[in-house]
Parts: sequence; C-alpha cells; structure tokens
Amino acid sequence: MEITSNQIHQFQSEGYLAIPHFFTPQETCAIRSEVERLKSEGLLRNVTTDGDGTTHSSVQQNLQMCPMSPQSPFFRALPFHPRIVSSVSSLIGDPVMLHLDQVFLKPGNHGAGTNWHQDNAYFKISNPLKGTAMWIAAHDATSANGTIEIIPGLQHKQLDHSRDPYSDHHIRCFPPKELAIPIQLPAGGVVFFSYGTPHCTRANNTDHERAGVAFHFFNADFIPETLTSDPKPSMRNPFLTGPLADGGMAEYGVDYRIASNG
Repeated sequence: MEITSNQIHQFQSEGYLAIPHFFTPQETCAIRSEVERLKSEGLLRNVTTDGDGTTHSSVQQNLQMCPMSPQSPFFRALPFHPRIVSSVSSLIGDPVMLHLDQVFLKPGNHGAGTNWHQDNAYFKISNPLKGTAMWIAAHDATSANGTIEIIPGLQHKQLDHSRDPYSDHHIRCFPPKELAIPIQLPAGGVVFFSYGTPHCTRANNTDHERAGVAFHFFNADFIPETLTSDPKPSMRNPFLTGPLADGGMAEYGVDYRIASNG
C-alpha cells in the first residue's frame, strides 16, 4: 500500500485521510486480541467523571490506557510496521518520530465519548500538519457505536480550549459541529488526522464494546513544546525514519523492523 498524491493532497487540504482496509484480517485480529488482553488484566481505567472533572462516573465509562507500549510488546512493535512507516512518512515528511500510543475502549450501552479537541492544544507544534494521529478501528466503528468524528478544513485554526468537566484530565473545545463528519470504518480501518484537526468520539449506544487504538507521530524537525529539545526526547520516542532510525534498538534494545517484517 502506498499513499497516493491525491491522498496526500486531501490530508493537507482537509486535515484527514481515511483508509478503510489498512490492516489485514489477521493483523486486525491481533490488534483486537491485544486490546482484550490489556482490558482483561485491568490496565485500562475509566477517565469519565460526573461533570466535576474529579468524581469518576459509576454509570458511564470511557476506558483509556496511555501509553500502552510499556505493558505491550505488541503495540511497542506495531509502529515499525513498514506500511505504517511508509504512510506516515508520506503524510508528514521525514524524519518521523513516534510521539505516543493509547487506546480508548467504550463498553456497550454505557460507553462515553471523548469531547471535541485538537491534539495540538496538548502538543503545540508550530505546524499542525507536521504531526498526525493514526486512529485504528479495533472493532467496526459506526455512528451507532460512537465512531470518531472530525471537522475538515480547520487544521490551521487554533481553537480555544478549556478543561473538560466530564473527564479527569482532558480538555475540550467548541468547534462548528454542523461541519462534523463521522468516520465509519470496518475493523482494521484507520483514519489519519493532523494535530490541528478537531475531532471527538460519541457514546456507544450498542450492546457491544468498541475500541480505538491511536498512535501519534510528528516530523522530528517540529519537536513539540511538551517534549524536550533533545533529539531523543524520551525512551518512548524512537525515530521511525531518517538517519537516527534504528528500529527502536536505542530505546528498547530490540530492532522492531525485523519483527514487523516477519
């Protein structure tokens, strides 16, 4: 799979790119199985609150784990998949650095959404198109089960954010919701969206759980203000492309390019 010039243009002009069948059925099954393992071991926590930003809801659940990589060799290795590296490189340019990884799981019938926000309100890079999230549908993602929604064309507009009272740590903004587009994807589909693209997820009103796995990447020439200016900001920020890319050997002691190709 190669990202086409038309897809690059869409990402740059609209701030997002959806690819419905990015992962194979076998890869998708492995992603979903690892999410299930993390959940079954109690590593996901409910971040939804009752509206005071502190008291965790006993009714609604938005289960998050961030980062996943310390507890998951599988998700530690996944960003080195050559299909991911090639796609991200095409969209934001080299050298590419991994920023963070996380998962949100919305249980059936009482899974709460994540309110509107721009990732760059957290990360603060000078050009929001030089950072991208890759949101993976671990299960079929539909409007009924609260799939991710985006607002195209606002990737360069910095929106005002404030503390989200329905989360224990998130912030939120209030974009023109009438412009929102739900991104419905089969399991294994992905949507790339820039750090400046407003996005949210909705409540899961079905009987079945839905999870989204997200990786964030940035062009290493645009290191976020939230990280040090050191070219190797942390043990979770390996280069994926460029002269310093070593497959994670420096950070993890393993060359995950070999594992990903195998």
